[in-house]
Amino acid sequence: MARPIWTGVVTFGLVTVPVGLYTATEDHTVHFHQLQRGTSDRVRNRRVNERTGEEVSTDEIIKGYDLGGGDYVVVEPEELEEIAPGRSKVIDMVGFVDLGEIEPVYFDRTYYVAPRGMEYLKVYELLRAALERADKAGVATFTMRNKEYLTALRAQKDVLVLHTMHWADEVRDPHRELDVLPGGQVKATGQELRTAQQLIDALSIDWRPEDYRDVFEERVKDLVDAKRQGEEIVGEAAPPEATNVIDLMEALRTSVERARGKKPEQKPEQKPEQKGKEKGKRKRQGGGEDLASLSRDELYRRASEAGVPGRSKMNREQLADALGKQRTAA
Repeated sequence: MARPIWTGVVTFGLVTVPVGLYTATEDHTVHFHQLQRGTSDRVRNRRVNERTGEEVSTDEIIKGYDLGGGDYVVVEPEELEEIAPGRSKVIDMVGFVDLGEIEPVYFDRTYYVAPRGMEYLKVYELLRAALERADKAGVATFTMRNKEYLTALRAQKDVLVLHTMHWADEVRDPHRELDVLPGGQVKATGQELRTAQQLIDALSIDWRPEDYRDVFEERVKDLVDAKRQGEEIVGEAAPPEATNVIDLMEALRTSVERARGKKPEQKPEQKPEQKGKEKGKRKRQGGGEDLASLSRDELYRRASEAGVPGRSKMNREQLADALGKQRTAA
């Protein structure tokens, strides 16, 4: 079982429940060692005394606030603990807000919150169920590892979740940071907006996180495997060009038709032999599904699941053809 990274209490009103904080996510990124080019020599990061050049152990390192001119105010770890001993053990709900009011840009990291004993289950579940029914998040601040956090406590099925959040002065104003924004100069109205809304409706799906996977990580692993065997890798195709404003309505209309499963009108009309070729191509690519219309990432994901050999070297068309042949053979 996982060990808590923090223990303390959650309070709301006069109700208190002892809890532990657990990391809710993990990193599955492929990690590389740093090597000096042309050698197999590892390059490591070390803590080194800037004056002597000698390495310094962690227990010899303290914190210093820079006053400028080489002068520092030295602060010991226990001194930071002493200035807020109570707050380092309490998550005190100061209020509850609608979840929809918190902009996602404020969220930082996510933790599971669990009761520290069977005797606290009823109080814990009461808070969880009440938050779930109200569709609200409890806002609180607390101190962990010598740092104060703004947090939002919310309910998931069977568990409370704590999000650490950025402070208001840490979130940049997009109107000050970005050069190009509508800013009232351009408004989306009329038929284009209605068609865009139709496209969103046609592409609306249920949220199923298990349907998604890190395709790039798989491609990195395939890249490493292919290079180990001396094979070459085919790069990804260039991104599509930006939509021309003149063609915007047509692009929206065609997108809606495709999303609804309707075949867009073809101009000019295909000749009979061309239709036969397209029909045969779709048949090779797996019955009624047009694999050629899928993105390379989706095709690569399916090829990985199906164990298609040499997939890391294939472009989009080759992946679709290989999947189609495999389905036909099955």
